[in-house]
Amino acid sequence: MSVQTSPLDHPWREPGKGRGLAEIVYRFYLLKLIVHKDLRVRYRGSILGMLWSYVKPAVQFVVFYFAVGEFLRMNDRVDNYAIYLFSGIVIVNFFTESFGNATRSIAGNYALVKKIYLPRELFPVSALWVAAIHFFPQLVVLIIGALLFGWAPTFLQLLAAVGALIILAIFCLGLGLLFGAINVLFRDAENLVDLFVMVATWASPVLYTWQQVFSVSEKNGGWLFPIYMLNPITPVVEVFHWAFWEPTIGATGESLPPNMAMWMGIATVVSLATLALGEYVFRRLDGRFAQEL
Repeated sequence: MSVQTSPLDHPWREPGKGRGLAEIVYRFYLLKLIVHKDLRVRYRGSILGMLWSYVKPAVQFVVFYFAVGEFLRMNDRVDNYAIYLFSGIVIVNFFTESFGNATRSIAGNYALVKKIYLPRELFPVSALWVAAIHFFPQLVVLIIGALLFGWAPTFLQLLAAVGALIILAIFCLGLGLLFGAINVLFRDAENLVDLFVMVATWASPVLYTWQQVFSVSEKNGGWLFPIYMLNPITPVVEVFHWAFWEPTIGATGESLPPNMAMWMGIATVVSLATLALGEYVFRRLDGRFAQEL
């Protein structure tokens, strides 16, 4: 004989007192629904739809290629500059979309946040998922382009690229949780993030090479380059150059900065620390989201 239970028999949990990011596992179906909603809202009334994930990086690539490659003569300095440029662009685009969308994810879903309680971490994670959906078509284009230039990577290079992408995803999620929570209280966070993503393109070796930064640093006492490499995006971009661009020029590791293993280790630690800080702040402010929105 089964015993019926009342909803009051189940313990209630305060907002922000749940399992945190572990809710992704327990609420995975709900996460997929949110991702589907985000994609449907984004492309509602759009003629091109998902093709916009190709159009934006294509235009960005053409502008940078001619402005920097042709006019500033980077084509003469870097062999197969097109592959070098695009392998950096796809990574920076993933960062900017993940970070920007995750920051706006709570405020942008205010109707759901105010009506019902659900694990709010799902919103920044869904923003990261949507960015990944837009990233992989660009990655396919990069691979096709690299193959046309004779791309033949080693297994270690491919493994390093996957690891670098995971590290960047952790960093993006940490920043998204942190600024997504702060953005609920102070909408200035959105403008601050816009500045960050604008600087990200120029603060990473996408349009230029790390050797140029190293040369300037050496002329000024050598202090600039270590600071430059502390940015987790920088070693991630360099790993993507190593995995996708270097095999097209027949190099054997010359493209990597000195002590690359150390910089990747630091990037991993910074990313995990950012995730821990973002989750802590997010859960501390979670209970205020509904009333602030």
